[in-house]
Amino acid sequence: MAEPDLSDIVKRMDGALKALGHEFAGLRTGRASAGLLEPVMVEAYGAQMPLSQVGTIGVPEPRMITVHVWDKSAVKAVEKAIRDAGLGLNPQPDGQVVRVPIPELNEERRREILKIAGKYTEQAKVAVRNVRRDGMDMLKRMEKSGDISEDEHKMWADEVQKLTDEHIKKIDDAAESKEKDILQV
Repeated sequence: MAEPDLSDIVKRMDGALKALGHEFAGLRTGRASAGLLEPVMVEAYGAQMPLSQVGTIGVPEPRMITVHVWDKSAVKAVEKAIRDAGLGLNPQPDGQVVRVPIPELNEERRREILKIAGKYTEQAKVAVRNVRRDGMDMLKRMEKSGDISEDEHKMWADEVQKLTDEHIKKIDDAAESKEKDILQV
């Protein structure tokens, strides 16, 4: 009898958690951070590209981010990508530089950021659940092909569910921590 390899499931669930951490890093509270624009994708040269591949992101002052766009023809695309990223930012092009003022963190802005954080949290949970579904499908296939027995299937399914629950709890903990961070300033 073969044993299912759960390392891929763990790796993929950890990846969802890591992606959430990356998204949360981009959610800055009141200070400018280059990480805020990291998840922004720009439609340039006929493809979706990360903002960092079309320009240099800088933080010249605590409440301002600048993007020095390397190709003048991509300035409009960069401005549109930042505006449409759902970060509540209002980019202002100035030649080949796009200035992105970071708004004062009022109550309304905090609620906006919390909504975005909630969206990222839900995406991470969906990713973990999708990995769980893939794991359960793998176990069904293994049972059908005779690699594992019905009892083993149940045991391994419980193990996959335990991994899922652990990762969902870590996601909830990260979300709770980020919420405190946003509301505390």
